[in-house]
Amino acid sequence: MKHWTLDDIAWDRFEPAKVDPDILRIVKAASMVEQNGTDYAIYLNNVFAGDREFQCAADAWALEEVQHGQALKRWAELADPAWDFEVSFKRFTDTFRLPLEVADSVRGSRCSELIARCIVETGTSSYYTALAEATTEPVLQQVCRKIAADELRHYKLFYTHMERYLAAEKLGFWGRLRTGLGRILESEDDELACAYWAANGSGSYVRKPNSRAYARRAYSVYRPHHVERGIAMAMKAVGLSPQGRLHGLLSRFAGWLMRTRAASLARAGA
Repeated sequence: MKHWTLDDIAWDRFEPAKVDPDILRIVKAASMVEQNGTDYAIYLNNVFAGDREFQCAADAWALEEVQHGQALKRWAELADPAWDFEVSFKRFTDTFRLPLEVADSVRGSRCSELIARCIVETGTSSYYTALAEATTEPVLQQVCRKIAADELRHYKLFYTHMERYLAAEKLGFWGRLRTGLGRILESEDDELACAYWAANGSGSYVRKPNSRAYARRAYSVYRPHHVERGIAMAMKAVGLSPQGRLHGLLSRFAGWLMRTRAASLARAGA
């Protein structure tokens, strides 16, 4: 059941003078990734064939993801009336395709798939929280806060099912850690780079420059407390305590890494 609808957004409060061009670019990209939730549901239904409880949860999750895409799309169209979402989305889906034919998780097991989904929801919850705080445009603030709250609930959803499969598959700590780290390292993968290109670029898709262009803008919205929260959620997903000295050390390291990467990308962009 959806926790909100597009009618709950105060669209009439939109302030065009407060639109940041760089934020607009990454919102356009995000709208297409979220809109692609239907394909993710197909993939998850294939991977979890026979588990009707999780399949129903995945279908409900996908509906909320698509609504995120619709809300971000509508805001982007207010900010840039000339932007054609349908043309951009077709470019995206023609170029980036999920493995919809598979019967087994690309992560190796159902439990590993759920850990990877937890890591994704960790990133999106932190990202939309950071985006809501980075923008001064009131409608985008409202949209991002609602999406961030959904993504936190999605994390809890996948975590609950992960615990169920942990008991059945007996995936050990190192397996959980390997899956989590692997998914974190995919944060600059083809999906986001392709979405950024489809929404903002021209010519043929080339991953590296589009990945850098997206990351330069996305990393700039993060602040230390967003990183700390994300690290805590990721640690819990892989079986580590999200409190104590290790959390502090990892948060500081991740924050330093992100600042260093953002500065390097900013210099390259300049």
